[in-house]
Amino acid sequence: MSMYEYIDYNKEKNLPSIPQYGKIDLTYRCNNNCRHCWLRIAPDAKEKQNELSFNEIIRVVTDARKMGCRNWAISGGEPLLRQDFAEIFELITSKSKSYSLNTNGTLITSQIARLIKNEKGNVIVSIYGATAEVHDNITRNKGSFEAAMRGLSCLKEKAVNFVVQIVPLRDNYHQLKEMIVIARSFNPHYKLNTSWMYLSASRDEQINQQILNQRLEKNDLIKHFKSNLTFHEETSCNCNQVKNDDRLYASCIKGLSGFHIDPYGYMALCPFVKDNALRYDLRKGTFEECWDSFIPSLADKIRGGQEYLDNCGSCDLLSDCRWCPAFSFLEHGRHSAKVDHLCDLAREKKLFNKNWIKKHRRYFRVADITIQIEMDIPFSEDFFKPKFKIFEVDGPGEDTVSISHHFSLPDLEGFDLGQKIYQKPPWAIYKKNSSWIYLCISPNPENSIQGVVVFNRDHSKARIYHDSAKKPQVLEGNWPSITFLPSDQIIIARLLADRQGCYFHSSGLILNGKGFLFAGYSGAGKSTISLMLQNHAEILCDDRIIVKKQKKGFHIFGTWSHGDVPDISAKSIPLHAIMFLEQAQDNRLVQITDRKEIRKRLLAFLIKPLVTKDWWEKMLTLIEKISFEVPCYIMKFDKSGAIVKELKSLAKDTKKAGDQI
Repeated sequence: MSMYEYIDYNKEKNLPSIPQYGKIDLTYRCNNNCRHCWLRIAPDAKEKQNELSFNEIIRVVTDARKMGCRNWAISGGEPLLRQDFAEIFELITSKSKSYSLNTNGTLITSQIARLIKNEKGNVIVSIYGATAEVHDNITRNKGSFEAAMRGLSCLKEKAVNFVVQIVPLRDNYHQLKEMIVIARSFNPHYKLNTSWMYLSASRDEQINQQILNQRLEKNDLIKHFKSNLTFHEETSCNCNQVKNDDRLYASCIKGLSGFHIDPYGYMALCPFVKDNALRYDLRKGTFEECWDSFIPSLADKIRGGQEYLDNCGSCDLLSDCRWCPAFSFLEHGRHSAKVDHLCDLAREKKLFNKNWIKKHRRYFRVADITIQIEMDIPFSEDFFKPKFKIFEVDGPGEDTVSISHHFSLPDLEGFDLGQKIYQKPPWAIYKKNSSWIYLCISPNPENSIQGVVVFNRDHSKARIYHDSAKKPQVLEGNWPSITFLPSDQIIIARLLADRQGCYFHSSGLILNGKGFLFAGYSGAGKSTISLMLQNHAEILCDDRIIVKKQKKGFHIFGTWSHGDVPDISAKSIPLHAIMFLEQAQDNRLVQITDRKEIRKRLLAFLIKPLVTKDWWEKMLTLIEKISFEVPCYIMKFDKSGAIVKELKSLAKDTKKAGDQI
């Protein structure tokens, strides 16, 4: 999530970055008493007197804000039990870029709904059953189901931005489909919280046994991993254990951008860290000291030793496992211990993923970019047009971008999309925190949004949300684009910009081991030239060619966006020359020596799907480089085919491209 150069410097030193994401639990008291809860205490528990006061919360939030925190997650317990909740909520959210509020919904009234309505935020309301009998049995609070339904109705009535979170447990799993129906009745978009149910650090045997009783069977839990999707997900978790490295929290701390504060003023690197040795008392120190000194000191403090190295630290399933030292501590009281339940889940997950990938994932490679396509629905054999087979590969490459397709649109009413970067139908682009949000819009402002694309910061991951009405069309097969958008160029051109590449209106071919690009609009003769050279050269594509900077100069790449000539290729070749097509009575090549003219002509044939400021700046730099490194010609030709001789002669030229200008 790094945004500044010096954060990368800190990463090299295993230091946290800017504290951008704060999670704060206002209380662990709750009016529900859920069977699976690992934190809950009674509403009148004596611990209430030890909770942070409003003035103490002011100091903590202000100090965090000074160091860069602009995004908050407010939770509990049940945060609405705090009598000063309204004041705390205003304090945290008034100067934040975004926030979330996690609640059981039972205490939400029309007044509360008006209070928490804010375009910057999202309210998450958890439900535990589709009927009062099941829901209230889990919460052990009679009337909680009806109260939660009233709360959700208030949120919907007041147009608050909220999502219903479904918590599947052993005692409600039989009602999962019905819970989804209820969730969708309030909001088409819902969230599945498929937690494996961590134990309580209190080590209370009775509480932990109740949690164990609610853990789903591993096969039921695994099947919902792919369903746990939320629109515009943000995460501050860096937890990714390094094999054979027993510094258990080093990977969590490196580049850390989030933190957690409990109701009693203890700060930790995440909500699951409950070992007092890894928590900092803000009542006895400062936020700055904790972030800059205390948390970094933990990187080498907790070592897994032989127990870790002999088990999780050398396990081939580590990359498929949800294990982390904080979970181990909750389960066993030791950071280095393996968790058998997670071992079982990892094995099941690996098998599940293997089977799921066969049916739901495909890989395509263009311009050395591997595009991993995933879908909620399985692929059929003839899902895409036959031309894509040429670009299909077996797995990821050095540069892999993942795109996930989902066939339901998120509810954007009241959702803060961030800063508008671009708007010209059919697209509007927004930048929010570390995400890019593309909306497919209609020229008619009354029409609904037809699609949503959410990219991460470097456009290496995307989720594309389609209108569910598009699903039957997609299932018919023979689809003309891998993104299911009007043109794959919309996304690929964006990816190329970050990799010193672009599309040109052009045909391209390989002649005598050299790459030639023929630039021109429709009717200029791109397909004609391809046909003239069909018996002398290998055609890459007759309508769209990618030019991309490589280690040794510029290369051209074939694409699947062809014109009249169906011949295409996934190959690439060093770019020997660029020809600007001009139909004439004679046949000759006229070299262009004026770089300004070259740049002008290149810009004319540059494909510009979505012209944002940053994209345009990258293109201007790229065009400048091409004008210096690649020889360019005006190619005058007629339909006689006489120009082929001139091109063959040029293809024999062994001079370096840069030497020709």
